[in-house]
This record gives sequence, C-alpha cells and structure tokens, in this order.
Amino acid sequence: MEREQLINSSISIIKLNQHPSGGYAASPLFPPYSYSWLRDGTFIANAMDRSMETESAELFYRWVHLVLKDKRSRVDALIRKQEAKEWIDRSEFFGTRYHLDGRDDLSEWGHFQLDGYGAWLWGLTEHIRITGHTSLLKELRESIEITVDYLMTFWHFPNFDCWEEFPDYVHPATLACVYGGLKALGELENRPPLLEKADLIKKFIMDHAVYEGRFVKSIHCLGEVWQPALNGVDASLLWLAVPFGVCEVNDPIMLKTVQAIEADLKHGGIQRYVEDRYYGGGEWLLLTAWYGWYQAELGHREEAQRCLDWVTSKADKLGRLPEQVAESLRDPSSHPEWIAKWGEPALPLLWSQAMFLVLSDSLK
Repeated sequence: MEREQLINSSISIIKLNQHPSGGYAASPLFPPYSYSWLRDGTFIANAMDRSMETESAELFYRWVHLVLKDKRSRVDALIRKQEAKEWIDRSEFFGTRYHLDGRDDLSEWGHFQLDGYGAWLWGLTEHIRITGHTSLLKELRESIEITVDYLMTFWHFPNFDCWEEFPDYVHPATLACVYGGLKALGELENRPPLLEKADLIKKFIMDHAVYEGRFVKSIHCLGEVWQPALNGVDASLLWLAVPFGVCEVNDPIMLKTVQAIEADLKHGGIQRYVEDRYYGGGEWLLLTAWYGWYQAELGHREEAQRCLDWVTSKADKLGRLPEQVAESLRDPSSHPEWIAKWGEPALPLLWSQAMFLVLSDSLK
C-alpha cells in the first residue's frame, strides 16, 4: 500500500472506531482491547491533531473530562490517606482504561498506571497549541485539576508500566509522561508549582534511572535507596526524548540508551524489551514508528524513512496495521500459547495507525 493511501486509511480507521462520546477503541476486533486507554488515546488524538483532524482529538479530550470530572471526592480521599500515611491498595487508584462510553472498567486488569494521566495533560496542551482553543481549559478545568492533584501526590508510587507489567517498580517512561504533562500545563498557564514538580521528577530520573551511562527500564527503592531494578533497556525509553523532552534527542545518555535499544531490540522493526514473551516478543509497529520519529528529530531522515517503509509494508489490503508481527521472536515457544488464549495479535491497533501518522508527519 502506498504511503498516502495508508495515511488516508489510518485516519478513516481511527475515526470509524471513535465512540460518539469520544473514546477510541484501542483495537475494535480484539476483545481485551475493546476499551479506551488514556495513554493510547492521547497519542491517537495527537496523531489526529497532526493530521488536521482536530475535531476528533477535541472529542477525545472531552471524553477524558467525562471520565474524570466526577472523581474529585475519590482523589481527595486518596490524598488524605497518603497524608495520614495510611495503606492504599492498588485497586483504590484510578483505572488505566475505561469503557468507550466513559464508565469505569471494573474487570481484573493492571489498572494502576500513571502514564496516561500525564500524557493526556500533555496532549491537551498540544491540542490547544495547535488549535488555539484556550476555552477548553475552562471547560475541562475540573478534570484537569483532579489529574494535577493526583499526579503531584502519587508520581513516585510504583505502578504498572506502559505494557501493563512490573507493578512493583517505578518506570522512567511513565515518569516522562508525568513530567511532560505537568511541564506542558505549567508552561501554558504559568504555574510555578507544576514546573517545580516537573523539575523534581527530571532530577529524580537523572539521579536514579541512569546505569552505565544510559537509562534503565525500571527502578525500585531498597530501604531508602532508589536504584535500578531492571537494568536492561525498554523501547519506551524513547519517550524521554520524544515527545516529552526530559532530555534532548542528542543528550549523551539518550544516545547511549538508543545504542542499547539498537543492539538488543532492533531487527527490521523494534521489540519492547529483551525478556518480552507476549505473543513471543515480536516487533512492534508503534515502537518502530517511534524509533523512526526519534531518528527524524535527530536528523537521520534515511533511517526514519526506512522505519516508515517497514511499517507501511505491514499493512493489510484494508490499510490495517497490527500491534506486532511475529518476526525475530524472542521466545517462539510462547507464541502459540498466546494464539490459543486470545487469537491473533490485535488488528487493527489504533495506536499503530496513529504512530504511523506521526512518523509520516515528522518526515514532511
């Protein structure tokens, strides 16, 4: 499929799978993903903004408001428990995914994830920057402030990573989302407390999440000392540079991190992390697009174009992009187990379609 055809198909697929209230179905034909995530949804909305489909993006941010606006008493109760040093069970925190109509998802899932809450603040400010619709700040104020209070209090708590795994650790990619959201809103509204918290989070990352000159997948606290827990790299560490700007794309620590990603996780596409066993640990389209986006920002257009061509080659005749492809599997023996459990990997994955759009836009 040609690039322009796939751009048009991706936009159509995303719009077709957006609920009237604004939530994006992560993957409409894959039952475990028939929900809307704040994290995935924000990156999908940002891709739509970059594709001049700003009404779709704005509808998503109104959907987040629908989800969060009535949670003031809940966040206040959580903050009181934290101030009183009372135990908080993971189930008490906000969810990571919601039904498309905005209802809470009460199923068993790795729900305590902070990345989506930081990401949506970042995405909203990007939307306002692109559209000039500053009136949204007033319209969505209640959900914005609920999110701010939530993140300002719990940013350093161990929670599930962006792959919904490793709940007992703190993850630099998650911290990057929180940093990006607080910093973007703080700058937009000139709010020093948010900027100070963002600076604190950046310092925390630089002080505790660097090992042998590069970023690590996860960290944890032993006694009162923070140190690397999972010393390997994860492709989501790209987020520290693009789009959240914890460091510049050419920062020596980032460059060394990307070198490790290339050595450990790069084939034709990019894998998640070395120990990945989900569907055998294949190559992910959204991460390959992200790596291409990073390379484009670094000025390496030829490698970025190669990534775009690789992602494009994985589209089916309908222009649908999957979550991952079963190439260079890290654990081939686990692949049939997942097929038996859930069927083939998610197709289409709206996040894959979105990151294809972002990479395409970055190469204009």
